[in-house]
Amino acid sequence: MTEYSYFMPPEWAFHKATWLSWPHRLETWPGKFGPVPAVFVEIISWLSSSEEVHINVLDEAMEREVYALLCNSRHEQIQLERIFFHRIPTNDAWCRDHGPNFVFRITDGRVEKIIVNWEYNAWGEKYKSYADDNAVPERIASLLQLPFVSPGMVLEGGSIDVNGKGILLTSEACLLNPNRNPSLSREEIEHELCRYLGIEKVLWLGDGIVGDDTDGHVDDMARFVNETTIVIAVEENPSDVNYEALQANLKRLQRYTDLYGNPFKVLKLPMPSPVYFNGDRLPASYANFYIANTVVLVPTYRCSQDFEAIEILQECFPERNVIGIDCSDLVWGLGAIHCITHEEPELLGA
Repeated sequence: MTEYSYFMPPEWAFHKATWLSWPHRLETWPGKFGPVPAVFVEIISWLSSSEEVHINVLDEAMEREVYALLCNSRHEQIQLERIFFHRIPTNDAWCRDHGPNFVFRITDGRVEKIIVNWEYNAWGEKYKSYADDNAVPERIASLLQLPFVSPGMVLEGGSIDVNGKGILLTSEACLLNPNRNPSLSREEIEHELCRYLGIEKVLWLGDGIVGDDTDGHVDDMARFVNETTIVIAVEENPSDVNYEALQANLKRLQRYTDLYGNPFKVLKLPMPSPVYFNGDRLPASYANFYIANTVVLVPTYRCSQDFEAIEILQECFPERNVIGIDCSDLVWGLGAIHCITHEEPELLGA
């Protein structure tokens, strides 16, 4: 029997491309869908200055519509020759969670890029229609003629982050929620993560931020910015609803160590001023940034903390241009930049 080993590169590893799914579900942004395509165009424009951009669309009509929007874009950095469309239907736009998890598989010293086809159930079946979203990784594997493996476990991309040196960051609130994998224990979940992502240790955070319908995705709380450094969203106001959970997560991170017993460098990211929709708190967070080859795109929310967050992240990524993208409208859909993007690493030397 052939023995395989797997490795998931960290997000800052060199990308071949970024994948997105074009937004079309009006109910995701109730009464606020109008500004959303323009936010996608801005994000895609910056990404195209960095690498290829692959966009899933429903059909030819949507492809023509999106291409026209991009052609009419006033963003000088856009590079249309790097943008590609694929008629892969989706139920919604959250490509981080339904998109392909690209990893490298090593067999007898030979390395190939494959897709891990995790199950997707719309964050514990919070939404009824998700069959097309769940089929996206397999359809992209067919399109790219890449092998894929299907572990049979529910896992969303926004629920995990890796440092490329054996460590994975996640949250108990999400991965241990019975609406995902009720038949699997913590140890069994860790085993599957280690097997298919090539990690050796899982760092567990606790509860997520208020308003996050994903049950606590880690990409709204804490992220690796290099092999030894983690940035974490921290609320300093004791009267804020996110204060206790985020302070507790900070204390956990400060106790964690790498595979060799070394503590991580932990940097605090501020939380933005609260953003509301119909009286409900939205999951606005600067931790939902995306690392591309030459740029880092950071969600901003029209408040003074925007500048501090960009400054902190620019220090973390001195060789990349850190760009703020106004996500005040995008976050009405309960997600931001990291939620809509999914990296495809380049298999160097291939």
